[in-house]
Amino acid sequence: MRTLTERELNRALLARQLLLERSALSIPAALEQLAGIQNQYAPNAYIRLWSCRAGFRRVDLDAAYDSGAVVQGTLMRGTIHTISAADYHPFVAGIRGPLRDWARRVTRGDDSGRDAVLRRVRQALAGRTVRRPDLVAMLADADPAVRQTIDIDLELLRVPPSGTWQRRRADLCRLADEVLGGHEEIGQRAGLEHLVRRYLAGFGPAGLRDIADFTGVPPAALKPVVETMDLIRYADEAGRPLFDTAGAPLPDADTPAPARYLPTWDAVLLVHARRTGVLPEQYRPLIFHTKMPPSYPTFLVDGRVAGTWRYDAERGELDLAPFAPLASAVTVELEAEAIGLAELHR
Repeated sequence: MRTLTERELNRALLARQLLLERSALSIPAALEQLAGIQNQYAPNAYIRLWSCRAGFRRVDLDAAYDSGAVVQGTLMRGTIHTISAADYHPFVAGIRGPLRDWARRVTRGDDSGRDAVLRRVRQALAGRTVRRPDLVAMLADADPAVRQTIDIDLELLRVPPSGTWQRRRADLCRLADEVLGGHEEIGQRAGLEHLVRRYLAGFGPAGLRDIADFTGVPPAALKPVVETMDLIRYADEAGRPLFDTAGAPLPDADTPAPARYLPTWDAVLLVHARRTGVLPEQYRPLIFHTKMPPSYPTFLVDGRVAGTWRYDAERGELDLAPFAPLASAVTVELEAEAIGLAELHR
């Protein structure tokens, strides 16, 4: 079994997240490659697509939202994600059962009346776009376990003009089938297999715990699925087993990595950060801490977080806060990238 070094895993992550070179993929195809974008803050999807897609403009994502080719919904780990329309129903099928189990545990609720609540609310939503507060009011008498999973159970999307750069609060909801049209039912196992393949293809070789942390599905539920899938197996430097999809890129460890900017709470910095070294441990407390729950936007140098950034609207420029002195050539590269990102904000 081949052993992959941390730096090899780092370059695999960057290649698959389209951070080694900007891609010509369509926006839906790019999102499928990335396994979606965590999008609790609406500008994140725009910034992330700008960082990895050639010639990206804000109006491009607006148009993809308007056409229904790209959608936003509450998905993995109970967070809003921007994904391709084609991925929505498989993702929901994979996580619905485990999410219900989780909701029963954390709320200690009784969800025996779930079906009746879903019928009532679905009927009330038919043919309508509703604001989030109105949806919450419809659920006032529902058990907490039912309220916790309502987006997945009803298959609700956050729809434009909400959840966009111009109208950032994603507070308009509509039934997915009314946006995307009807769909064939997908079983939980098929949904999980689809989600696992998307994750591995987008983030690189990973262990069972990594997959579980990303999907929000417990390892015990994932294990029988992952171990019977037709996957490649590697090991990391500590001897831990890693799974991967066949034919996915594994660049050489010495592959150059350009400077790149990432938005807040980018998935690159989540569960795979330790195995790939993309977020040096000494910098983790500077990115994620209780005083800044959304985290900070960051920039990468040689495939590793090297500082944070913010857009100054008055000056129309980016302010960089490197964690350590930067070489002059790196500064020049970051400044060149910053010009494009500032233009995206204007």
